[in-house]
Amino acid sequence: MATLTACCNKAAVKEPVKKDIGVQLYSVREILGSGEAIKPVLKQLADMGYTAVEPAGYSDKGTIYGLEPAAYKAALDEVGLESLSTHVNKYISPDELKSGDFTESLKWWDQCIAAHKEAGVKYIVMPSMARNLNAKDLKTWCDYFNAVGKKCAEAGIKFGYHNHSQEFDKVTDLDKKVYDFMLENTDPQYVFFEMDVYWAVMGRAYPVEYFQKYPGRFKLLHIKDHYDLGASGMVGFDAIFNNAKVAGVEAIVVEVEGHPEDKTIMDMMKNSVDYLLAAPFVPVHYGE
Repeated sequence: MATLTACCNKAAVKEPVKKDIGVQLYSVREILGSGEAIKPVLKQLADMGYTAVEPAGYSDKGTIYGLEPAAYKAALDEVGLESLSTHVNKYISPDELKSGDFTESLKWWDQCIAAHKEAGVKYIVMPSMARNLNAKDLKTWCDYFNAVGKKCAEAGIKFGYHNHSQEFDKVTDLDKKVYDFMLENTDPQYVFFEMDVYWAVMGRAYPVEYFQKYPGRFKLLHIKDHYDLGASGMVGFDAIFNNAKVAGVEAIVVEVEGHPEDKTIMDMMKNSVDYLLAAPFVPVHYGE
């Protein structure tokens, strides 16, 4: 009887749900630090239930948060986090924009791609670009993204672009939104889009409509709210996740912009991952 009771009690205890949930480390910038100091924060995030990370700490010296790429990867491995993606920025210069020749800027990417390849990164993402562009200059940016994406593809890495709200403004000399222009003038073979669903909503856009209009283009999503996920009620996360297959989603990345005065950033990070773990519409894996 004792053995039977123990077995029944053991069977009644459910293992906690584990889902693929990435985190943008910009969220914890106020406590993250650099070098060995990032390890305790990574451990806390892993313990909460995050499974992958997206840094925003690449240096022109070829380091990530002050660590050599291999050491950065080892720090993630140590706590069981996947080296999923990264945010890096390299703007083309005014002269390159004018001439359409961005050869010099492309050289910068060689070290960047090599460093992230060593760090085990699968996706490299540009998180912003110049604003208030006319069609000619925006086309040059799209050509640049195609060229960067081709370089990344040659190294076995996917390249994408992350939006804020201004991409849903009109091109200065066209009756077309910047985001639509970019989707239509970048090569799907070389450029995907990491839609930040919060900034899309802030730009008065509808994420699901974009998924349906440009299916398969959104391999990553930034899952974000005003603070912790689901608390504001302004983002329709259920509809977004229910259309993830149409969008082409392969992974999600949580980003938290900040926290109220009576909470810490780690309170927001914990509330956000708990929300996703509990939400029935959030899948365990993507791309299946």
